[in-house]
Amino acid sequence: MNRGYPRYLTVAERRARAEQSLEALREKNPQIAPVRITGTKLATTWWGKAWNQNLENYADYAYRIGRGRSYVRHGAVLNLTVRPGKVAALVQGSQGLPYRVDIAVSPLSAEAWQKITAAFEGAVSSLQELLDGRLPQAMAAWFTAPGEGLFPSPQEISLRCSCPDYAVLCKHVAAALYGIGARLDQEPALFFELRQVRMEELVSQAIREKSRELLSRSAEKSARILDRGADDLEAMFGIDLDSPGG
Repeated sequence: MNRGYPRYLTVAERRARAEQSLEALREKNPQIAPVRITGTKLATTWWGKAWNQNLENYADYAYRIGRGRSYVRHGAVLNLTVRPGKVAALVQGSQGLPYRVDIAVSPLSAEAWQKITAAFEGAVSSLQELLDGRLPQAMAAWFTAPGEGLFPSPQEISLRCSCPDYAVLCKHVAAALYGIGARLDQEPALFFELRQVRMEELVSQAIREKSRELLSRSAEKSARILDRGADDLEAMFGIDLDSPGG
């Protein structure tokens, strides 16, 4: 007797239902972007792992977010888009139609961003280095500091799902949150878009620092060449270039 609860679905049945819904959605929208987990890990890059670890670090999420792991693994996140301050997802549940999940993330404060850009001027030399997560240890630690770094705290995240579950962090929302980590594996630049900061500002700080250093070295080298040239002329012609002409 199921007392009105939905029948339990096996993993194979969940996958089949998700694929069926995905195909129906793709007919209407060929640009639909499902989340695919291909290996044993939910995230494999620095940005994806850091996103997931940040969520799991908070007691508000730690207890319930695990409910989304099996959902995202089995292809239940049929579509996920990241925009400035917003994430929208369609997640297949036990019912026929997928549920709509909306996640709002507050922008990183201007004060926090200014501190980060000032503290790590010159720390990264290219956008690719930043996106690859090849960061100095101190920089990575600051980025992931709970409540202080780049990653949002629960107070900065608003969650909503169209399912009938009374919990704010239902399994569909949890699956979408993990789906963000998987998406950052593919497109880490989306993190900066979500937090509404310009990642170029971190790199441009580094470029300006390196440019000043190169110009300084070039000026020093030119001065040394001129000094050597003056010495050579004095030795060759027996004149003192610092003395006034007679």
